[in-house]
Amino acid sequence: MSAVTVVDAYVETLPGDARRLGHGEWGITLPAEQAGGWPLDVGLRVADELLRVRAFALGADDSINPWNFLHWNRGTRIVRFSCTRAGDIWVQAELPATAVDEQAVDRLLGLVAEGALAARQAMAAPVERPAGGGDGWGAVR
Repeated sequence: MSAVTVVDAYVETLPGDARRLGHGEWGITLPAEQAGGWPLDVGLRVADELLRVRAFALGADDSINPWNFLHWNRGTRIVRFSCTRAGDIWVQAELPATAVDEQAVDRLLGLVAEGALAARQAMAAPVERPAGGGDGWGAVR
């Protein structure tokens, strides 16, 4: 079964706002109450022998230090954070099309959503400053 067929069948079973945008492209929107306060839009695309999944996590903001997300990338599995020139934070992942099955799609979507929610929750939480000042190693802002 092709990756497009597998993803198409998977997306059709999802509740809520899941849609096919074109051949090999889908969009899923998680409602605000499940996505850290505002809807989470996730895009899926099969192209160039890869399943690509991307989600917009955070809009550009002076309180966000995008370099901290590079540090987070060291601890992620399969997914990674990226930053646009404007400063928006995205979560993305790729999987070879030959490895796509229902379980892999579910896992990939879960990890991308988990990453976006972690970024949103980190920015919503008050910043804890270590004794003696400074931002510390784990500071997100």
